[in-house]
Amino acid sequence: MIGAGTLAAGNDVTGRVNRAVAVLDSMTTDKGAVKAEQVAKADCVAVIPGFKKGAAVVGLGYGRGFISCRKDGAWSAPAAVTLESGSLGVQVGGEAIDIVILSLDQSRRAKLLSERFAVGTDASAAWGNGKTAHEDPNARILFFGHTKGIFGGFGLDGATLSRDESGDKALYGKSVSNSEIVASSDTPAVAQALIAKLSAVAKP
Repeated sequence: MIGAGTLAAGNDVTGRVNRAVAVLDSMTTDKGAVKAEQVAKADCVAVIPGFKKGAAVVGLGYGRGFISCRKDGAWSAPAAVTLESGSLGVQVGGEAIDIVILSLDQSRRAKLLSERFAVGTDASAAWGNGKTAHEDPNARILFFGHTKGIFGGFGLDGATLSRDESGDKALYGKSVSNSEIVASSDTPAVAQALIAKLSAVAKP
């Protein structure tokens, strides 16, 4: 069993969880980018609130969030992840992008939960205002983005999803792999609102 530990200094986990809940709430409404039936078909769901283009390196993007996968008819405990990219959001200025990632194929779970997963060409990206950047009907990984800024481009080239070790330590009080985390339904109190929201969007 994974024990919930004391929040590590310098990690605003509660704030990150609350922002992730707000992203799910706004992006899964009737007018949101993500449909309940899409979540219902997903094997894993990742939420990255406030993905931002870096100021120091042109085109570099970075965001921190959480991922949960199916576990015995429910949603697993959430693992912390980071999303990095060389082009994702490069043309949206300084605006932060809220991102939801749906993985539809359980065979990809091990890769998603690895130390570093390159998204590659088997992903489809859709923007919250209805624009689509890379629409592939056979894609098994779906990216959904939303921002209040002006949309100018949304690509997936160079995007990688990685384990956020410091975030996991903040949640669970020790270093534990994301695969081990999602094998558990023992969600820390600080993250229960996120799993409750995910369950409410579309029950497994």
